[in-house]
Amino acid sequence: MKLGLIAGNGRFPFLILEAARAQGHEVTVIAAKEETSPDLAEAAARLGSSLHWVSLGQLGTCIATLKTAGVTHAVMAGQVKHTKIFAGGIVPDLTFMSVLAKLTSRNTDGLIGAVAQVLHEKGIELINSTALLEPLLARSGVLTSRAPSDEERKDFAFGYRMADAIAGLDIGQTVAVKQQAVVAVEGMEGTDAVIARAGQLAGPGVCIVKVAKPNQDMRFDVPVIGVATITAMRSAGATALSVDAGKALVLDGDAVFTAANEAGIAMVGR
Repeated sequence: MKLGLIAGNGRFPFLILEAARAQGHEVTVIAAKEETSPDLAEAAARLGSSLHWVSLGQLGTCIATLKTAGVTHAVMAGQVKHTKIFAGGIVPDLTFMSVLAKLTSRNTDGLIGAVAQVLHEKGIELINSTALLEPLLARSGVLTSRAPSDEERKDFAFGYRMADAIAGLDIGQTVAVKQQAVVAVEGMEGTDAVIARAGQLAGPGVCIVKVAKPNQDMRFDVPVIGVATITAMRSAGATALSVDAGKALVLDGDAVFTAANEAGIAMVGR
């Protein structure tokens, strides 16, 4: 398969690229100039994949590059800060302007879903971003050596209701809870920033609940955690983390659970 990788920030694109090449796919990488790590160019060269730097908002250039490469399927991987839409960080081309003009709201599902539809119309199908990384999907049950305490389980039960509600509204996918009270809610700032804010507001003992959306589209915006998540929790004094089994990617694999065990953090897959 000739596969396109539309890459944002973080380790996710590196893992997708490595997995795709290992499975024999020819990969063309579209890297967002404003977001993607420059190190991805070295990884692409090492793995024999072409890489093209494209500015955010240049959707027409992205599509033209993929079409020229003969790409029929693509995967989105990595974070692109949604706030750039409002902070002047995106200069849209005509193709992207046509997408924005059709939107009734500029939340994640609306925006990326509209981009996916344009790709489809141009003969490029987005595939599940987890399709190449299924072994990294979170398992169910207790994932660390320490199980949650009774108090932490109560916070999880409370947090699930809150997190499912905000995820269903496409506000965010993470809440921080302490003593059955919501301390912080994720908007556009990302999970690590929510964790840090929760630590500042409520001190040690916060529980973090990260969920998939009720009708999670696995092609984009899949919940992701990594060692950086555990580092943020440790700094904030957060003590427990829940993710949705089969719907969240644990990007650093067993290193995440090792880091959590070292920090005394309990992790579960709901």
